[in-house]
Amino acid sequence: MKASLEITEAPIELGIGSDGGAFSGDSGAVVRFLGVVRGREGGRLISAIDYEVFPEMAKHQFDLIFNEALSRWPVQSVRVIHRIGVVPVNHPSLWIEVVGSHRGEAFAACQFVIDEMKRRVPIWKKPMFS
Repeated sequence: MKASLEITEAPIELGIGSDGGAFSGDSGAVVRFLGVVRGREGGRLISAIDYEVFPEMAKHQFDLIFNEALSRWPVQSVRVIHRIGVVPVNHPSLWIEVVGSHRGEAFAACQFVIDEMKRRVPIWKKPMFS
């Protein structure tokens, strides 16, 4: 089983996909989540979100989250890309892929990673109001 994290200022490419390296004979489900900056924050129009991160602590927390997910569900891999810096409306800020044997486990692990990331990882967002 493997987990990987990339925190980047570069745009997340929509054509991103697994190279097949995470798949095994037990792989039966691939769940991908793409988080996109929406045009409203707190009911107000925005043009972008500026994401800031504490890199060392973010990596530490993601490692803990990955280990928890992998101990709770029999998934083969978890991959996360989180964009930082200014991300315009309608552009992706988060991409997650979970590969597992069954869809239920893959969906549950993906939801867990998202929920725990939002709760524990020191990535802050500052809306840029229009």
